[in-house]
Amino acid sequence: MATRPARSAAPGKGKTAVAIPQLLWNQVRPAPIVLVSGTETFLAERAIRQLRDFLRLEDPSLEVSDIQADSYAPGELLTLASPSLFGEPRMIRVASVEKASDGLLVEMLDYLQNPADDTTVVLRHGGGVRGKKLLDAVRGGQGGAIEVVCTELKKDTEKYEFASTEFSVAGKRVTPSALRSLVAAFSDDLAELSAACQQLISDATAEITETTVDRYYGGRIETNAFRVADAAIAGRHGEALITLRHALSSGADPVPIVAAFASKVRTMAKLFGARGGSGQLAAQFGLAPWQVERAQRDLRGWSDAGLARCIEALAETDADVKGGGRDPVFSLERLIGIIARRGEA
Repeated sequence: MATRPARSAAPGKGKTAVAIPQLLWNQVRPAPIVLVSGTETFLAERAIRQLRDFLRLEDPSLEVSDIQADSYAPGELLTLASPSLFGEPRMIRVASVEKASDGLLVEMLDYLQNPADDTTVVLRHGGGVRGKKLLDAVRGGQGGAIEVVCTELKKDTEKYEFASTEFSVAGKRVTPSALRSLVAAFSDDLAELSAACQQLISDATAEITETTVDRYYGGRIETNAFRVADAAIAGRHGEALITLRHALSSGADPVPIVAAFASKVRTMAKLFGARGGSGQLAAQFGLAPWQVERAQRDLRGWSDAGLARCIEALAETDADVKGGGRDPVFSLERLIGIIARRGEA
């Protein structure tokens, strides 16, 4: 993956230009100051762990120390960064810089003018305006810093790429349908998605398929939800009802099931009537090529009016399962019938 280009100062906005390399979480490398920014805690923790492991590989005598920015003791940074008797390299991890005390901010700004030799200071900033002067100084080039940007992975395409990379790095083969099932099952928690990937990497001896994923994680609510939606959209009314009842008996909540329908129908609506190759349409609508191809298959036999009717039914069902109706299960079953008929009477 390419390094993010540094942002220029916006004229008249008073913003500091970013003069340091901005790297993705999996590109972390040593530097006197490593700013780890962004709201995705899991990726930030992994980047910091990878940096520690790299430094330790270079020198097993690495000393690792931690500072809590909101409870900083005066002089703590300089004490930890001072050369030791045996000259071991040091890594100082500063957590919660977005909550930093005034004392830490002042001492860190001074430290940037003359960073200690053989020392890596990691500043973890989770977002917000606190510490802006320090961030501006770091991003402006003081201290020989780099920035590792750990933004939240919100799109399924980003999570799909993340999971794919997990298997690729481990040298494991995995089918696209298995990746889709994993992302559907663990879409709300990146740490759980990573753990599921690592479990399969550890256990599987052959190619990882959708069947493999189902054997391990078939009970996940989200997976069942998408199976209900898939069956209904394909016109398999009976199968969709059976899968729904199994999901509900396994503890599934109607709300995420409706959300699964909404996700798929929303993608279908985006692509209805669109012309072009999967790659072109994926770029145009912010989707993955496989999502485009799946939606195009799902749209066969659908009419504009039928799709509109299903969208209306989805809105009604969503309101019902969130407290607006007396019987959420009945509303779901009615929705399945409407979608299985492709919105036709």
